[in-house]
Amino acid sequence: MAGHLIFGIPATLFFVVLILLTMQRTSALFAEAERREMLEASLRQSQKMESVGQLTGGVAHDFNNLLTIIIGNLQMALRRVSDDKVKTWLANAQQGAERASELTRRLLAFSRNQPLNPRSIDANQLVAGMSDLIDRTLGETISVETVRSGGLWQTEADSAELESAILNLAINARDAMPAGGKLTIETGNAELDEHYCETAEGVKPGQYVMISVTDTGSGMPGDVIEKAFEPFFTTKPAGSGTGLGLSQVYGFVKQSGGHIRIYSEVGEGTTVKIYLPRSFAPAKPVPVSPPAEKIPTGSQETVLVVEDDPDVRAYVAETLSNLNYRVKQAADAEAAINILDDASPIDLLLTDVVMPGMNGRVLADRAMQRRPGLKVLYMTGYSRNAIVHQGRLDPGVSLIQKPFSQNVLAKRIRKILTDA
Repeated sequence: MAGHLIFGIPATLFFVVLILLTMQRTSALFAEAERREMLEASLRQSQKMESVGQLTGGVAHDFNNLLTIIIGNLQMALRRVSDDKVKTWLANAQQGAERASELTRRLLAFSRNQPLNPRSIDANQLVAGMSDLIDRTLGETISVETVRSGGLWQTEADSAELESAILNLAINARDAMPAGGKLTIETGNAELDEHYCETAEGVKPGQYVMISVTDTGSGMPGDVIEKAFEPFFTTKPAGSGTGLGLSQVYGFVKQSGGHIRIYSEVGEGTTVKIYLPRSFAPAKPVPVSPPAEKIPTGSQETVLVVEDDPDVRAYVAETLSNLNYRVKQAADAEAAINILDDASPIDLLLTDVVMPGMNGRVLADRAMQRRPGLKVLYMTGYSRNAIVHQGRLDPGVSLIQKPFSQNVLAKRIRKILTDA
């Protein structure tokens, strides 16, 4: 065969080249199959998380309705009792209800339906400002190191939620190091290219600010990593955690247009990396909280309350009466329209958004047709983002989210009624 020619090429050389080309093609096919398998797995995981997010968002809405009733009635009871022991019981119950409200906030965070207040921030400054809090939270057996990158880009995010996310990751790391260890928080600039994004469904190529939290703990096997962001999933003993910490972080990062990834090996510790999109706007100083204000009361204005849940409706009506408002009540939109058709004055329509039959937005439209200039305040257990995204309300409308306190309701109503 050595003397034979194929297409003018020595046969031996021809077959060597053919074998090399075949091997190269086979390798490319295997690489493409592996890439496709990774992308499909990422897509399946993303779709599963999206479905769970929709479910948890609905559960949080229902709980917010219940908590509005519980917290509101406890507040009214606290103002009316004089027995110190009863006051203590009621205060303890209110604290428990407020902790439950925090759990629903975490559920909304996972479902990406929580309200955020994004602004351009310097992650280095934010991490530095958290150092004392993290040291106190982790205790003396865990050493903390921060590695802050020079020339770090700005990112746009809700600073309070980002702090909460980092603290959640630090607490998870602490629990993975019961005998002590080391926690490292690092910042840096990162460019996620198309090749990386092909293996991570929903991630856009571009420039990101990276914040990583690394521990020297026990690490996680692959099956635990796959479920780590699911709400209520936890490897801790019963009663030791809600399983909502990582899911809250996941929801916040996704809602902020970012990406989160876990790197872990059993016995080798864990690194969680958060990627938030780069912002080109200058960082703004953290706003100072205003001093506490006196609860504003009404001047006998009439408020029409429309709410299909009778307990929520009763609480809101009594709260408004205590605030010196006249109150008319309706269990649904049809009953509300009958009241609106009367000649009696109504200064404000306070309506739930999601109700059986006609929803709050349609009711408000018909109410303003009958009474031009009527002021409207919507209330809902869903988040503003979810309500607007689903087309139930327009951006910029007046909306109060359940559960709300008497103070919050009083201020919102007073502001709407006094604004021109």
